[in-house]
Amino acid sequence: MAFVEYKGKKFEVDEDGFLLKYEDWNQEWVEYVKDSEGIAELSDEHNKTIEFLRDYYEKNGIAPMVRILSKVTGFKLKHIYELFPSGPGKGACKMAGLPKPTGCV
Repeated sequence: MAFVEYKGKKFEVDEDGFLLKYEDWNQEWVEYVKDSEGIAELSDEHNKTIEFLRDYYEKNGIAPMVRILSKVTGFKLKHIYELFPSGPGKGACKMAGLPKPTGCV
C-alpha cells in the first residue's frame, strides 16, 4: 500500500490518494488535501460540506449523490467546484476522508 506523510502524520492511501481507513481522518489530513488541492484557506462553506459528507457517509455507508449534496448544503454545483477545484467526488470526498466514490457523486 501507499503512504502519505504530512506534518509528522502518516496516512495509508489507495492508488488515487484516498484514505484507506475512514477512522484515520483528522485535521492534518484535511490540511494535506487542502494544500494538494491548491485551496488557500478553508471557509465555513468548506467545513459545512465536509461535515455533511462525513455525516451522510456514517449514516449510509456511501457518499451522497451530487444533487443531495447540493440540496442539503444549499450550494450550486458550480459553487462546489469553486470550493473544491477537483470536484465533489475527488476533492470534497477525499478531504472528508471518504473512500473514493464509485458512482456519480
